[in-house]
Amino acid sequence: MTPMVTSKVTSQTATEPALVQPNAENHYDVTAADLPLSCPMPGMHLWNSHPKVYLAIEETGRAKCPYCGATYALTRTR
Repeated sequence: MTPMVTSKVTSQTATEPALVQPNAENHYDVTAADLPLSCPMPGMHLWNSHPKVYLAIEETGRAKCPYCGATYALTRTR
């Protein structure tokens, strides 16, 4: 008989930011604070997403994820 594996789900505390669904949108505007840019981005649920990939956005200001097709635009602050 194989042992039953269970996992405990914990709720977020009031101090933690809410996680967003990865790849829920097709386009994301990002700032220099988001660099280095990865898809999925920090703050997204990762359990049902693709592997993390880093995207080069600094040179052109635009990037596209090869896994999910999400596009990113770098918003330059003045």
